[in-house]
Amino acid sequence: MSRALAEILAAAARGEFPPPDGSITVIGQPSVRDAGVVAFTAHSVVFTDEDPEWVRAELAATASDRLAAAMNPVFLAAVLARTGRSMHTIDLVTVADTLPGRPGLELREIEDPEHPRVARALKFRDGVRVWAADGGVLVLGRGLAGRWEAAIEVDEQARGRGLGVELAVAARHLVPDSVVWAQQSPGNARSVRTFQAAGFRPVGSEALFEAG
Repeated sequence: MSRALAEILAAAARGEFPPPDGSITVIGQPSVRDAGVVAFTAHSVVFTDEDPEWVRAELAATASDRLAAAMNPVFLAAVLARTGRSMHTIDLVTVADTLPGRPGLELREIEDPEHPRVARALKFRDGVRVWAADGGVLVLGRGLAGRWEAAIEVDEQARGRGLGVELAVAARHLVPDSVVWAQQSPGNARSVRTFQAAGFRPVGSEALFEAG
């Protein structure tokens, strides 16, 4: 297992990014579960236990701008075919500092492991905790490289009232760390706006390769 990715992410959360020199860093996986690519400004990090020479050969063979090669669908498909893994989408990655005190939103914790939101979160994260509000759900858990990640869900009938922002802000109060991370699909503009309104700042993009 490699600690390299955890250190890169921790630095990025502090605003210290890999050099924007167009290079690609290839490192080992932080865990058996976690493999993929994180892209920062003009610098990408590929984390996989596959042969680094094979990874670099595939990147060189990808017909793409050098800065975009690690996120090019042709390269991603080659890695997925070689590893037998799958992926959903390329996400925007955001992070926010924690806030003191309790959240202003009234929440009740859900401890039932059979609850659909709990069961789904446990597939991708460790140490999962889930809270419900009237019309929404907040999930916290340790995801990629052990970072604390937040996810929210707002019922259709409760949308348009600011509940999503309140849930995202609540995550900043509840996370047991100095920062909390969140991923949004770039096409889900409503989610992107919600997390940025809650103080989450964009740091890069990522594609995660899920084990079959």
